[in-house]
Amino acid sequence: MIRHVAKGFSRVAALAGVFGLASGAALAQGEVKSPTLDAVKKRGEVICGVDTGIPGYAYQDSAGKWQGLDVSLCRAVAAAIFGDPEKVKYIGTTSKVRFSVLQSGEIDFLVRDSELTLTRDSALGLVEITPNFYTGQTIMVRKSLNVAHAKELNGATICLLTGTTLETNIADFNRANNIKIGTLLFERPEEAFAAAEAGRCDGYTDDGGSVAAARSAMKKPDDWVFLPETLSRQPLGPHTRQGDDRWTDIVKWSHFAMLEAEELGITKANVDEIKKSSTDPQVRKFLGLEGDLGKGLGLTNDFAYNIVKAEGNYGEVYEATFGSKGLGLPRGLNNLYRNGGLMYPYSWY
Repeated sequence: MIRHVAKGFSRVAALAGVFGLASGAALAQGEVKSPTLDAVKKRGEVICGVDTGIPGYAYQDSAGKWQGLDVSLCRAVAAAIFGDPEKVKYIGTTSKVRFSVLQSGEIDFLVRDSELTLTRDSALGLVEITPNFYTGQTIMVRKSLNVAHAKELNGATICLLTGTTLETNIADFNRANNIKIGTLLFERPEEAFAAAEAGRCDGYTDDGGSVAAARSAMKKPDDWVFLPETLSRQPLGPHTRQGDDRWTDIVKWSHFAMLEAEELGITKANVDEIKKSSTDPQVRKFLGLEGDLGKGLGLTNDFAYNIVKAEGNYGEVYEATFGSKGLGLPRGLNNLYRNGGLMYPYSWY
């Protein structure tokens, strides 16, 4: 009996050893294996799905150069892979087709002010990575309506984008308050902005960042006011296709690199000096001077340095796009956790 148990135990142990070796080998392969990363490197550029044009998130300036918070993440991923933030091809996508464009493989990842929801996470075959912007659905109306609250919009018509959660949220708000707010749907934000300004609707609704962008695009911004109600929570963030975990990790940690840089006090302006002089072990690991933080992602160990050198930290990006140098929105929920916000980078070490 004892011999039988020992024999059975040795067989189990042997099998465990085999599977342990196999899983270890798979893990070693998994550290660098990514079909998307391989394709990106072979192509020589990242293909990034962004908005067709909303100030703050993604738009082309007067020189035709893409700018915005979402654009910065595209550039950060390119800097992480190639050491060059310019190696990006931008594909403007509408709210209606943005997910199908990603599903089809036309883009490598989507970062288009897209809300992270259970339905999208479970039904689209996509990965919702992490929020890069926290906001909520907001309504902007003409001052001339003399409306102070959303409940007073009974009978009004609001412009919004099709293929979003916005219409459902308006419908739910109508039901909850026994009112009727009409909607006028558009595929492109610039079309919705123009329709609102032309008087085809009484207001515009979207996430708070997009509503601020809409107001900035009006000929007379002071003619428009934000209503105080938030119709829904809207954590916005990038999406990748399921089945390529390593690629998802690269996009995720490119975002966290900008947050970690702010946490450590590293900026675009001081990163070279800090790299040269710092003796802080955390800083040295983060900048690739010690350890192998990039190896598991299939990147060089200085990938975070390359991101900060190209784009700066998250606070710098926010200020340039939505903050004092952009649309003038306070950081609020998009502050670091230590400043009362929700931005909380994962641990690096």
